[in-house]
Amino acid sequence: MFRLLILLGAFFTGCNAWATINAYPFQDPAQEQLFNELINELRCPKCQNQTISDSDAPLAKDLKDKTYKMIQAGADKQEVIDFMVDRYGHFVHYQPPVQSSTWILWFGPFIFLAIALLAVAGWVRKQKIQQQDEMKLSPEEQARLTELMDKDDSLS
Repeated sequence: MFRLLILLGAFFTGCNAWATINAYPFQDPAQEQLFNELINELRCPKCQNQTISDSDAPLAKDLKDKTYKMIQAGADKQEVIDFMVDRYGHFVHYQPPVQSSTWILWFGPFIFLAIALLAVAGWVRKQKIQQQDEMKLSPEEQARLTELMDKDDSLS
């Protein structure tokens, strides 16, 4: 019984793998290379952090199909990218141009990192000041220390 369950599990796992393979026949190796470049450079708008090559979403499949059809019709790389950007915005391209509408994509991580570093530096400085304040002696402790040091000097 246990072997049957393992066999069925392997079969159904294999079926899922077969379902995700997309075969796009090309007559020209250059077109196939262009297709592979594009599907690894375009982002799935639904999945947000996956290329259309990596995504199993139906929208990604549609984008791959459209890319394939455009390449078969003779479109070059920039034409395909322009079409996708016009339709889905600059977010669909992993390398959007630097312009006012994409500043947050380009500079947002650096701004966030700078703010985080400033916050950490402020926290460290505050901790250092608190430690220094804790190490200060009260007037009574200072008088006692002076007394002990004078006593030690007189012994030598």
